[in-house]
Amino acid sequence: MAVAETMRIEVGTTAPQDWDAYVSRRADASAYHRAAAVGIGSRAFALETMYLAARDSQSRIVGVLPLVEQSSALFGRFLVSVPFFTYGGIIADDEEAAALLAERAAGIARERRARHLELRHTAPMNVLGMPQRLDKVSMILELPASEDDLGKRLGRKMRWEIRQAEKHDLDVEWGGAQLLPEFYRVFAPVMHQLGTPVYPPRFFETVLDAIGESATVLVLRMGGRVEAGAIIVRHRDRIEVPWAVTTPAGKRAMFGKRMYWELLREAIAVGARAFDFGRSSVGSGTYHFKSLWGAKPMQLHWHYWLRAGGELPRLNQSNPKYAVAAAIWRRMPLWCANRLGPRLARSLP
Repeated sequence: MAVAETMRIEVGTTAPQDWDAYVSRRADASAYHRAAAVGIGSRAFALETMYLAARDSQSRIVGVLPLVEQSSALFGRFLVSVPFFTYGGIIADDEEAAALLAERAAGIARERRARHLELRHTAPMNVLGMPQRLDKVSMILELPASEDDLGKRLGRKMRWEIRQAEKHDLDVEWGGAQLLPEFYRVFAPVMHQLGTPVYPPRFFETVLDAIGESATVLVLRMGGRVEAGAIIVRHRDRIEVPWAVTTPAGKRAMFGKRMYWELLREAIAVGARAFDFGRSSVGSGTYHFKSLWGAKPMQLHWHYWLRAGGELPRLNQSNPKYAVAAAIWRRMPLWCANRLGPRLARSLP
């Protein structure tokens, strides 16, 4: 291919100066393609991070791929584009650039003796010639023009539950990093109940610093006690909620429904056209919950390079190793889980 012959792949541990300019021009880029966001794993956990850029014969960027290396005792060494978030795979001007980026990434994985390479995409990329997983979807709600229109779309039961939650004297506050300690007081015990090692506070501090004003924190308090919290990220005309948690008592009082109502109201108020509830496994409890709001599944395409003889990774409850580890984690005292969790969370993609 003539294009491929004149194209080169540049690999660096820092982003080239024209990285963000290229990303900003691409309609398919996510908030996590920006150089600062790609570096979250490096800043929060000292993970090795690579910026792959395809350049044409005139040295112009025609494609990018961010990569982060992780490793764990359970799952070995692997590379992800990018971990911790749903989006961040290859964006490129053409198939040739995409294929060359994937080929170079696979070469890096091979050189580093990784078990697998995971490239997270929102569209099929058959040109890569890689196996893919299709068990994950993002749940997307196309937003109406007004809060009233949204209320009319919701089912009678959902509207009733929101009204019930509104009867409580909840303090609803939006802010930035100053609300992270309160958010974390809810987040950490919920992760423990799920059997998942918790991110350290510095991870969220790094996220807010890297994303900037596009990231916002919401907390809901009852009598001064935080019962629910969320972090949202705005990117162009879409708002995504990567993290949202509610205490067990808050769930029983339907504060979770109130929280999502506030999130959706805010999204409409700032002119967003779509609300991304985050990823779910098809048919799971979270999938059902998000569909109650009218969200529709958007297929995710996660492509893999695998070491010879390797199987598609399952770094979730469907993996017996993961399920056993999660069960042990839930039985661990909360104070111990909060101390050990941040050391292990750096290994979870």
